[in-house]
Amino acid sequence: MLTVMAALGWLTPRRRSATARSVLAGEASAEAARKSTQDVPVSGTGEEPEFPVHGDDRAAAFFDLDNTVMQGAALFHFGRGLYKRKFFETRDLARFAWQQAWFRLAGFEDPEHMQDARDSALSIVKGHRVSELKSIGEEIYDEYMAERIWPGTRALAQAHLDAGQRVWLVTAAPVEIAQVIARRLGLTGALGTVAESLDGVYTGKLVGEPLHGPAKAEAVRALAAAEGLDLSRCAAYSDSHNDIPMLSLVGHPYAINPDAKLRKHARELDWRLRDYRTGRKAAKVGIPAAAGVGAVAGGTAAAIALHRRRR
Repeated sequence: MLTVMAALGWLTPRRRSATARSVLAGEASAEAARKSTQDVPVSGTGEEPEFPVHGDDRAAAFFDLDNTVMQGAALFHFGRGLYKRKFFETRDLARFAWQQAWFRLAGFEDPEHMQDARDSALSIVKGHRVSELKSIGEEIYDEYMAERIWPGTRALAQAHLDAGQRVWLVTAAPVEIAQVIARRLGLTGALGTVAESLDGVYTGKLVGEPLHGPAKAEAVRALAAAEGLDLSRCAAYSDSHNDIPMLSLVGHPYAINPDAKLRKHARELDWRLRDYRTGRKAAKVGIPAAAGVGAVAGGTAAAIALHRRRR
């Protein structure tokens, strides 16, 4: 920790604090990922890309989750499952939707609003057992996520596995749900946001910050160091420009179903691109931020209405 703080000494106090939280979040996620790693046999094959190199045990692949491996946001589907199980009420959902809308429309992350959003999300699981959320995560995967896995991206991950390489999910979603998805797909493990727990019960706090943007890169860096990986021989896959720090770490970056900023960046640097969306789906992803808020709100309302009709 002293080494980290010394390296950050040239930054302003506010930037030092944000960077230190990213490092802490990344290291915590890497530690959680290594503890949960299981050697799961995987059957089936997929179409191989130009990469990976077979038999390279110092290479691995890192996959973003939302809109890269899976259609939509894992947190949205996880939230649907928790709402169905009465973890929170409609008024809470409205508050979360407003906070998300504010971030999208404002175009920047205000620290006070960010803290309010984190506190709101963490209050849902505070006091619940970690084992309970893991069990529920299994059910939610079957209910909402399994059918939303992109076959093309799944084939890319399988190609790395078939080459004898390790494959990790890297996501801002809770590490518990990320680990469920990784295990169900037969991947090596997952890096995700780590919520603090005491004696197996969530305290309502995070370890560091959400695994987003620079924190993802720190998690990959920490895991690579612990696992003896050579990042120049590794691959990373993402749909979002927010993951450029992670993509820039590796020797083989891929833009998958990219947003406009990532597509532009990838073309400028001659990164490989893959788009598994249909023309219609691709167009929907590219809608303006304000329209996107309406789509999210509409989709959430529809999910609640559908749930009520089925009760």
